[in-house]
Amino acid sequence: MSQPAVIRVLIVDDHAIVQQGIAAIINEEDDMTVVGQAQNGIESIALFRESQPDITLMDLRMPQMGGVEAIKALCAEFNTARIIVLTTYDGDEDIYRGLRAGAKGYLLKDSKPNELRTAIRTVHRGQQYIPPHVGAKLVQRMNNPELTDRELEVLQLVAQGLSNLEIGAALNITESTVKSNVNRILSKLGAKDRTQATIIALKRGIAIL
Repeated sequence: MSQPAVIRVLIVDDHAIVQQGIAAIINEEDDMTVVGQAQNGIESIALFRESQPDITLMDLRMPQMGGVEAIKALCAEFNTARIIVLTTYDGDEDIYRGLRAGAKGYLLKDSKPNELRTAIRTVHRGQQYIPPHVGAKLVQRMNNPELTDRELEVLQLVAQGLSNLEIGAALNITESTVKSNVNRILSKLGAKDRTQATIIALKRGIAIL
């Protein structure tokens, strides 16, 4: 009997110690091996072209190019790309953006080693791997009103503590337009004020400080 094909894995994470830990978990198995390690999205694209991995483990927040942008680029260039988001972030917006970009799985870094291996094998078989708590947050996100691109820009600046006047100057829009955007943001997030909106945005991964 012929030996089953070994699953070739690319790890994308900007922390060397995390890369090494993930690589150790994978290389313990007879049916999988690490073929490359990248520190950001730009490196991941170059290494993907070079090594053509079966599975890519992708962090979300990295310097130069983040995970969502890298997933979009890889899926656009390689329709067979099978990518699993592996991150510390479990906000519903992070999950939504990662899967919408084309990821086939979503896993948190505090998962057990066996769950990581299961996710790799599952996605390699052509199936999705979305743990129940991740699926629940995704459903919650799908039921929330969508913020427009402009509202997302305004919310990010609100989270940074800028006033309406300062936001207007930064985005080259009037103060009244900013106020209208802020009111819509509060309504969509179910927030009573800017502070609560900021807390919700940070928790869900909509805004980043």
